[in-house]
Amino acid sequence: MKAMLITVAAAALAVGTAVGAQDLTQDTKKAADKTADVAKDTSKDVAHGTKKAAVKTADVTKDTSKDVAHGTTKAATKTGNAVGTAGKDTGKAVKTGADKTADAVK
Repeated sequence: MKAMLITVAAAALAVGTAVGAQDLTQDTKKAADKTADVAKDTSKDVAHGTKKAAVKTADVTKDTSKDVAHGTTKAATKTGNAVGTAGKDTGKAVKTGADKTADAVK
């Protein structure tokens, strides 16, 4: 009878230890799941922030490109105007010189 009581007590302790180990395993799994969820959320936030930064960089690049193109167009227009004015001035000077030459020949 004493042996039977020891066997039952040992079995009860073994079952209690097994239940405790199972609870610990479940708690560890829950903690791992929470860690995975946090890592996943953090990854999403980082990806979202990276995407926002990329979009802003693209916008700044686009704006800068527009400004450069606009400045280049203005410079080309001013150069064209200056060349046109210089051509007119040269034409006037040639005509004046030709008129004076014609007057001198008369």
